[in-house]
Amino acid sequence: MNTIQQSLKRQWILEGLDCANCAMKIEDKVKNIEGVSDCSVNFATKTLTMETAAGYAESALFEAERTVTALEPHVKLRAKQAGAGLKHQHAHTDSEGHSHAHEHEENNTRRTILRLAGGGILAAAGMLLPVGGLTELLIFLLAYFVVGGEIVWRAAKNIVRGQVFDENFLMALATIGAFAIGEYPEGVAVMLFYQIGELFQGLAVNRSRRSITALMDIRPESANLKVGEDTRRVSPEEVSIGDRIVVKPGEKVPLDGIILEGSTMMDTSALTGESVPRSVGLGSTVLSGFINRNGVITVEVTKTFGESAVSKILELVENASSHKAKTENFIRKFARSYTPVVVITALILAVVPPLLISGATFSDWIYRALIFLVISCPCALVVSIPLGFFGGIGAASKSGILIKGSNYLEALGDVKVVVFDKTGTLTKGQFKVTGIFPAEGRSENELLQVAAYAESHSSHPIAESIREAYNAVINNKLVRNYNEISGHGIEVSVEGKTVLAGNARLMEREGIPYRIPAEAGTTVHIAIDKQYAGSLVIADEVKEDAARAIQALKRLGITKTVMLTGDTASVAESVAKQLGIDEVYSELLPQHKVEQIERLESLKAQREKIIFVGDGINDTPVLARADVGIAMGGLGSDAAIEAADIVIMNDEPSKIAVAIGIAKRTRTIVWQNIIFALGVKAIFLLLGAFGYATMWEAVFSDVGVTILAVLNSVRALKVRDVFHS
Repeated sequence: MNTIQQSLKRQWILEGLDCANCAMKIEDKVKNIEGVSDCSVNFATKTLTMETAAGYAESALFEAERTVTALEPHVKLRAKQAGAGLKHQHAHTDSEGHSHAHEHEENNTRRTILRLAGGGILAAAGMLLPVGGLTELLIFLLAYFVVGGEIVWRAAKNIVRGQVFDENFLMALATIGAFAIGEYPEGVAVMLFYQIGELFQGLAVNRSRRSITALMDIRPESANLKVGEDTRRVSPEEVSIGDRIVVKPGEKVPLDGIILEGSTMMDTSALTGESVPRSVGLGSTVLSGFINRNGVITVEVTKTFGESAVSKILELVENASSHKAKTENFIRKFARSYTPVVVITALILAVVPPLLISGATFSDWIYRALIFLVISCPCALVVSIPLGFFGGIGAASKSGILIKGSNYLEALGDVKVVVFDKTGTLTKGQFKVTGIFPAEGRSENELLQVAAYAESHSSHPIAESIREAYNAVINNKLVRNYNEISGHGIEVSVEGKTVLAGNARLMEREGIPYRIPAEAGTTVHIAIDKQYAGSLVIADEVKEDAARAIQALKRLGITKTVMLTGDTASVAESVAKQLGIDEVYSELLPQHKVEQIERLESLKAQREKIIFVGDGINDTPVLARADVGIAMGGLGSDAAIEAADIVIMNDEPSKIAVAIGIAKRTRTIVWQNIIFALGVKAIFLLLGAFGYATMWEAVFSDVGVTILAVLNSVRALKVRDVFHS
């Protein structure tokens, strides 16, 4: 609660943001505003997220608006509606919504095409008409300003603000330089080609954005609020806890709640990635984002929209851009230094060779230097890499895997060791009493009754299974002095007798001789007044896809799988053997699990990463200690979402392999873009320096490479089948 009081996180839509380099500049500048503790700009969703210290909210917003206007005058800040998700920011049909924005985008595209066509006709006239001298220059100048006037104007304004090295400056300098050395047709043609390329680049980026936002089309737009016998259609934000809503066939469940009336089949794929619908009825919990398949149900709301499952998922995916991967950070730093270095090199190229090489002319080397400038824009890298990572995170979320940042997605690609908790991760965590072994002179019913009373106050799944097996009313008045002994069991007084219920360590600590049953499972030993009374065996079923998950991980290059559990050695060994796990460590307390993670950390290579997979509640210290913490069964579990770096929205271990597969594919795509962009630029820089490349090729190496890289990034949205590869 203190954190909420001390800082305020707010989001804005950056309307008109169409440049990834501009997004990077806005983020860097806003971060330095007084009172801003954190800021991230998500280029894919045009979202500015700003966290401010207490008392700075209004002043920081004022400065942020000034900063954005100074950097990009055409970009406007629009406050994002509370609870709005990726899709929602495009969903309204009012003056600030999708209808207007989409129409505005289409009008801008149409105007740009008409302007470029007009400039192209003027340029063609200048080339084809039999004119020369001043008339020819005026025709080409008119064509140039029709095509590229806004680029020159932006460059001039940016220079006044102290922003010299951007794509506007580079293109303006290169094309004006072409006019200066008498290459009028080429100056206009290059600007025309660049603008056409920018148009296609914008279309490619918007296509990529739409693909990503379509993946997250899970936000319900309305709720049928029940008022007496009538229903009223309202926004999900207007519904309160305790209200009743009606969900009809084909509708999305708008808020989390419990079914009061009706039954139906629910499509949960948007949240869990599960293709098979699940049956729900009276008393079942349903989450926002589920799709009702057939029946009409009445639901009592248990969480406000801001706290609902769909809201948390959208928030996690949108905020993932604030945790940038090392590759992203490297490219950002590279882009800042790369362009100035190329500009200085171009200046040297224009001036030095004509002074040193006999017969060299300034016009020839200035032309080569101008080609250098056109090639130097790092747009392909700055645009495509964030889109690639965001696409990977979007694909994972569609599979029911929430990844909190591209840094964790990138880390998954380097994982070599996967460490599992057992209960609730590899096994179902649904315990059943499978064996009752009373000591001599005692009956099975008597032993089960004593165990049930001893475990009557415990919320542990094992205790619940014992009470379920007893299946009778427990008189709590007979239970006194309940004491839970961490890592051992329970000491309690039942009808005046001291009862001990726990593991073998508890019996050894109290000096009570015990017997180990032959049956596999978790053993609970019972002692009454220091006399051994017998034992119960509780078994936990292995999840259906656990073995398949281990096999898939090994196919993906995981060198070691490890299981850590507080359960007995016999149970642990049995599960490990059944699943094909490499190493198993049993009878561990929480601190021992941390020690094992630290031991594995010390053995791995520097670049290698370790995953720990747990339930996100009991294993918080271990999740925090591992390179990447994955929480299983996060569906509706706030504790799981808080504790882990990655949340598997259902209980399937096989999703870990899917996440690693997505990470490896995303990294491949990102590095394809890096190598392709830098490789093409390096080739054209050399060709330009030695006089073999014209400005036409230079513009292709800039804009063409960007378009191809962006289209390649869209492939990150696809999920590879890691089980049949």
